[in-house]
Amino acid sequence: MPSQPVSSQIPASAAPFFQEYHFSDLDAEKDANLVMERILAFGNREELRWLFHFYGEDKIKAWVSENGFRRLPYRRYNMWCMLLSLPKQAKPKTGVDRAWPF
Repeated sequence: MPSQPVSSQIPASAAPFFQEYHFSDLDAEKDANLVMERILAFGNREELRWLFHFYGEDKIKAWVSENGFRRLPYRRYNMWCMLLSLPKQAKPKTGVDRAWPF
């Protein structure tokens, strides 16, 4: 039985993660970096399930490897590195190398 196509519509339950944007204007393809960042940082199981079905594990792994250290909260970054079997970077002492130093 063929799998159902995954909707390109970002789950409405994720709208609170994008308060500084017009949620209806976000495009899952065009705004992929932003969508992955926010849902990996704050998403629940349903939102994460959509994320992995829509983008695929390889694309998410690549995003976490390239951007996760600077753009995810440190605890979430560590969690995703562990779950995705990725090597993690050491936390900088000064916070200079991170977009969000906490």
